[in-house]
Amino acid sequence: MADPAAPHSQAPVLRREARQKVTGRAHFTSDIELPGQLYAGILRSPHARARVRRIDASMVREVAGVRDVITHGDDPGIRWYGEEVPTFGEELRFVGDEVAAVTADSEESVWDGLRAFTIAYEVLEPVIGLAQAACANAPLVYRDKPGNLAAEPQVYCRGDVEAGFAAADVVVTGAWTTQTALHNALEPHGCNAWWDGELLNLWVSTQSIFTVRNNVARKLGLPLNRVRVHSQHIGGGFGAKQVDWKPTVIAAILARRSNRPVKLMLDREAESLAAGNRNATRQQLKLGATRDGRLCAISATIAIDGGAHTLGGENSMVAGCYQQLYACDNVYTEQRQYYSNTGPAVAFRAPGYVEGTAALEQAMDELATELQLDPFVLRERNYTARDQLRDKAYSSPDALRRCYSAAREAFNWPLRPTPQVARKCRGIGMAASVWPGGNSHPPAYTTLVVQGDGSVSLLTGAQDIGTGTRTVLAQVAAQVLELAPGRVEVVIGDTATELHAPPSAGSATLATLGPAVHTAATELRGQVLALAARELHADVETLRMDNGYVREAAGSRAVSLADLAAAAAPGSLRSSGAVLAKPGASSPCTFAVQCAEVEVDLDTAEITLLRLVCAPDCGAIVNRLLADSQVIGGVTQGLGFALTEERLVDEASGLVLNANLEDYLVPTVADVPPITHAIVDLPDYSENPLGVKGLGEPPIIATAPAIVNAVCDALGVRLRDLPLNRQRMLAALTQTARPS
Repeated sequence: MADPAAPHSQAPVLRREARQKVTGRAHFTSDIELPGQLYAGILRSPHARARVRRIDASMVREVAGVRDVITHGDDPGIRWYGEEVPTFGEELRFVGDEVAAVTADSEESVWDGLRAFTIAYEVLEPVIGLAQAACANAPLVYRDKPGNLAAEPQVYCRGDVEAGFAAADVVVTGAWTTQTALHNALEPHGCNAWWDGELLNLWVSTQSIFTVRNNVARKLGLPLNRVRVHSQHIGGGFGAKQVDWKPTVIAAILARRSNRPVKLMLDREAESLAAGNRNATRQQLKLGATRDGRLCAISATIAIDGGAHTLGGENSMVAGCYQQLYACDNVYTEQRQYYSNTGPAVAFRAPGYVEGTAALEQAMDELATELQLDPFVLRERNYTARDQLRDKAYSSPDALRRCYSAAREAFNWPLRPTPQVARKCRGIGMAASVWPGGNSHPPAYTTLVVQGDGSVSLLTGAQDIGTGTRTVLAQVAAQVLELAPGRVEVVIGDTATELHAPPSAGSATLATLGPAVHTAATELRGQVLALAARELHADVETLRMDNGYVREAAGSRAVSLADLAAAAAPGSLRSSGAVLAKPGASSPCTFAVQCAEVEVDLDTAEITLLRLVCAPDCGAIVNRLLADSQVIGGVTQGLGFALTEERLVDEASGLVLNANLEDYLVPTVADVPPITHAIVDLPDYSENPLGVKGLGEPPIIATAPAIVNAVCDALGVRLRDLPLNRQRMLAALTQTARPS
């Protein structure tokens, strides 16, 4: 068996922080304890739509241990989100909206203080759900936003859709809905704030330390060099932690007022109410095809529930899959985002493409049934090597075709499930996906330094949200320098490096930072070999690097990295690498194909997942273990979206009914079937010299439609509303003929 620590070993390199995490030695935001630290909490609105008429905080200040209270009367003048709302507003727009904050000596005193407020609310009629938000006579979430529209409708059109449908032999139409889902990262949002003189230090659970630094500095009116953000370990984010949320700034304000460090952590309820969600959608689709299965036209009218605020482009991508996945000359999409009195929607792992693909791939299966074509055959018949949205060839034009082949082979697709017996029946389903991420998000900068003992330090301004960033960057550097990865120390999670790196989002970390590290390592290798040539009185071409030494290729002489570092000026053996924006001649998208087999109990409506296959296009794989981890994690989240996960809101009051992990059902190990990662080894060198792509998001996109298509195959009826919970399944079974 190969030594996993040896350079160039094909064995997967273990995640370097794994032992720290499983032994409790990894420090997350909530683990940070500073001398003299205070604790903070936020009072949140119990109403979906209300006005604050009066706040009496006198009893709060009497609570033992309470140090400070701030309300809208202490408004610092900071405005938030696209609607420019205050930090603590008199107008409250969702259950969980920020009303006031308290600092105290202990968490217990914080909670006692929050319970001591006396507040008079004027409760107003809320707008809950898409149906009400789009209603002509619905109340307005914002008085200056008629029709509750968050923006102008986004319309895309290519070709002549009406002519396309006129030429179609078969047309499939219908409405599909997807639900609001919560991120539920294991670690909630939180912040520790400490003013060291005029320097604001923030320990934050974030996907982007530089985004936090820049936004906090702007909101507080500080120079960038007076805000330092730390983030050593992060317990997941899935998109919600790249957003500029209020609690970080609130903690900084409270810390300045008290002149003491302040810790503000969200609990699970607050996380469920006010830290973002995947937006619900209603998608009205129409697909037209010729008798032999060629798509003539695609039409999609999409409504999105964006919640109470707009925080960026989180909802803009639902239409993308209709525009990119299949060859079709005639495509029309129209997308409207509505306000409602619920928590704001933010990016959630493959935002938009999860929701859109869930509907499109179910509709494609319905079309395959109408045409009496195998689902794989229909999709392959509409294959495109070109991104018709951007009018460019895909950078990996054969990638999706390879995904089809890998998934079909790994799943043994021609093998149908066993015939239904007794009260159970089985079905199989598949789905394909495209994702316009996984490529480089420049700029990014990194520095490599050979230390006096011959070890190497790698510095960059990234953060690791649990994907193994430290491990994979060390591997990239180690391969070039021909070192064991363990000899490369990766320093991340600190804006003081001033080495900008992109957010841990868009499946972009490796595809962006990997090439920067590769460039720096290549330059450093050249420096080392040149210095060794002088020390050994040899030609550079005759030397090779070998696990911490430079050796003569055909001789016995060698010099260690430690000796070379000692011979040079301290810290002078260093190099830098950068990835900058450049125009691309092709479209660097990523693809995946998934297959599922399910068993449905016709008496209880229970769905049992028997097996799942995921074949993602992930470029060159640097670490198979980490790649498998991303696939299994993404598919697991996808099956939750398919079957159980849904934020439930009372339509009359706007109260969230399952703001906890007891009633909001995320998959556990007992729910996860065998998941096969069918490797598609297809390096893409058009974007970077490593041929790598990101893998964080593609594995989640096609999971839900593959599972739903399998359930529909088992039952013989179509189901168009997610998730397929027990209630929906019981209703569906009334349409199903039971086996005799």
